Amino acid sequence: MRGGGPRGLASVLVSDLSDAAKRLLIGRPVRSDNLGHTLLPKRIALPVFASDALSSVAYAPDEILLTLSMAGISAIVISPWVGLAVAVVMATVVASYRQNVRAYPSGGGDYEVATVNLGPNAGVTVASALLVDYVLTVAVSISSGAQYAATAFPPLRGHEAVFAIVLVVLLTVVNLRGVKESGRAFAVPVYLFMIAIGLIGVFGFVRYVTGHLPMAESADLSLAPESAYQQGIVGLAGFFLVLRAFASGCAALTGVEAISNGVPAFKKPKSKNAATTLALLGGLSITMIMVILLLARVTGVTFADDPSTQLLRDGVPVGDTYVQHPVISQLAGTVFQGVPVLFVLVAVVTGLILVLAANTAFNGFPVLGSILARDGYLPRQLHTRGDRLAFSNGIITLAAVAIVLIWAFDAQVTRLIQLYIVGVFVSFTLSQLGMVRHWTRELRTQPDPARRAQMKRARVVNSIGFGMTGTVLVVVLLTKFTHGAWIAILAMAVVFVTMRAIHRHYATVRAELALGVDAEASRALPSRVHAIVLVSHLHRPTMRALAYARASRPNVLEAVTVAVEPDDVSALRAQWDAMDLPVPLRILDSPFREITRPVLTYVRSIRRESPRDLVVVYIPEYVVGHWWEQLLHNQSALRLKGRLLFTPGVVVASVPWQLASTEGQTGLENLGKGKTRGGKRA
Repeated sequence: MRGGGPRGLASVLVSDLSDAAKRLLIGRPVRSDNLGHTLLPKRIALPVFASDALSSVAYAPDEILLTLSMAGISAIVISPWVGLAVAVVMATVVASYRQNVRAYPSGGGDYEVATVNLGPNAGVTVASALLVDYVLTVAVSISSGAQYAATAFPPLRGHEAVFAIVLVVLLTVVNLRGVKESGRAFAVPVYLFMIAIGLIGVFGFVRYVTGHLPMAESADLSLAPESAYQQGIVGLAGFFLVLRAFASGCAALTGVEAISNGVPAFKKPKSKNAATTLALLGGLSITMIMVILLLARVTGVTFADDPSTQLLRDGVPVGDTYVQHPVISQLAGTVFQGVPVLFVLVAVVTGLILVLAANTAFNGFPVLGSILARDGYLPRQLHTRGDRLAFSNGIITLAAVAIVLIWAFDAQVTRLIQLYIVGVFVSFTLSQLGMVRHWTRELRTQPDPARRAQMKRARVVNSIGFGMTGTVLVVVLLTKFTHGAWIAILAMAVVFVTMRAIHRHYATVRAELALGVDAEASRALPSRVHAIVLVSHLHRPTMRALAYARASRPNVLEAVTVAVEPDDVSALRAQWDAMDLPVPLRILDSPFREITRPVLTYVRSIRRESPRDLVVVYIPEYVVGHWWEQLLHNQSALRLKGRLLFTPGVVVASVPWQLASTEGQTGLENLGKGKTRGGKRA
């Protein structure tokens, strides 16, 4: 039987070039025993895992002001109070998650907490919510950065989606190089962003106290309320508007859960370092959000969802020519008036932090995906680490899905943001409920009074966290469902069903392949082995296959050929008899000139007659050295092997014969060669 061999010279060259490009992009492979060297100290872990939550400072205040602007200028006055409510929830969630990382430091995070304490379905619900939210984190953050870049660089306008996709690809490459390398690369921009917001706060406070703080560029504009809010925020409509603004501001909490999933990436003591990083994250986020909202209030920043019609100058809409700058940009221009260098610094690092916020998801998604794959809820390929000890398959999967989402929504943040934060508050709520049950269970068996008191305090913290996050989840669902949150909920449902189906499949396969402890176990070994050597011509590859089959000492050995051309079969029979080969030759009829079907029919007939026999089919194959040689040889062996794989009780053995064109392609020809001296290797 002739068949296509392994890859030829062209495929070898392509493989070598791809390997070289891979080494250039992501570096040389790292040994498994070097995993400890990739662990992160707190100073690197903070920018790696907190960039998402910190970056929300760049758009969470904007979302609060945008929502409140629907009720006019009077509603914007309460924006600091909405921010304070967000800060209270943030502090509670951070305190709750500090309990999580101490109790469950394995990296399973919310998924592990929910699975252990609430059951597998709750765990898969949390996992589906987190996976969807990680994808949205990348899409929202990168799209926001692309929109920000288009504002600074007008040539990018209209090409935001393409630019965002390029950014995702760059982030993917950096993360494929490893967690520690990506952390070092992103640490400087994240710390510069912290410094920039800190400078805005310090300069703004000093100028406000001394009476030299100017008004914002939009302070002279007024807001036209929408028709439903002509009376401001009074009444039921106004109440729901404030709740919606609060829900939008709670986007600042996204990313907090990433640290609980990333505990294994911390240096020892892992739990303590993760808890400290959580505290730093919470303190920084709360401070920065309140600084921005308070300064926006005192400088008169006016921000609208539709600035061309909502913003009025002397009672007249400003029109399409007006360019509304982000809140941070307006504050930087106001606070640093006369110091353009600092204004540029804020603009640049804000754009960078919006892009780098996606890095949190690039660290959280692959780790969670690996744990889910280990538990059989996602494909096994997501469980293993790549060349650089990063979960490469998870990183690539996240990037691919995020790119599809960015392209589908044309990198429009206002469309994507409505899908946001639903998933993270589902995981928050179920995780906190799971922690309450965890402490309740632990208290039943804990005799130490000091430890019991500590557990009771932890349960109180998690109970408060459950109450707050559950309330926020209800608010988010009520206020954002019709604005796009239903898409995120639908995506979570699809992911949930898919993961359950994958788990059922793995469970079915595991049960199907398991060896029983009864009489069935003895049937794992065949009673006899029936060997078949497929023959098309009597040549050297066929002789090698016959020799190999005889060396295996089967119970039955026969050669089989298919009678496609009568003259060829007659010649083969005559040659076979002339050589007096010690193997019988069976000729299969093929009235329709097929090869695959007669062989399959014969093999299946053997299986029917002796179900406990093992049938081994030996197929001689050419190994060619050039890609074009693949086209010159019959591919019947490949088709036959593909069909035989689905036949129970059949083993296919390929017997290769290397043609002269393969010489020099293995890279092993020079092994064992070398200069010799006195008949010995030099």
